[in-house]
Amino acid sequence: MTETPADSEYMPTIDELEGHCFGCGPANPEGLHLSFTLAGPTDSEALTATARFSLTRRHEGAPGFVHGGIIATLMDEAMSKLNRPLNALAMTRHLEVDYLRPAPVGEPLVLVGRHVRRGGRKLFHEAELQRSDGSVLARGKGLFIVLDAERVAAARVHFPLAD
Repeated sequence: MTETPADSEYMPTIDELEGHCFGCGPANPEGLHLSFTLAGPTDSEALTATARFSLTRRHEGAPGFVHGGIIATLMDEAMSKLNRPLNALAMTRHLEVDYLRPAPVGEPLVLVGRHVRRGGRKLFHEAELQRSDGSVLARGKGLFIVLDAERVAAARVHFPLAD
């Protein structure tokens, strides 16, 4: 089951406000252009965000394998996508990544983020990077802090973004 809340039910994420996010932004010519599918009831442990993609040698670290920094970016991206259906404008406070197996370039990969729990302004999420056969290549945990939307809007006025 795929659930995507109506526009009036949630606030766009920070990356959606600008469209220039390295992970998912359509306006970033150097970005990963990930596209996520949201599934499960909002504000529950069943909420997931999933993306299917493959990376190229452009994203390589060791020959034939995805750079660890790109994998950390993927973990952060999968977890941040869970903030939208939770009606939260939030940023990463802490990110932890366990690299279990080398992730190959040029092969289909699956990225899955899962909501774990919410405690006040704190959102706890997990993510996995998998091969198409389901074998897990990396796992991540993240803590996201919900921001005050008015303060974010005021900061954008005082510090406008340049292209």
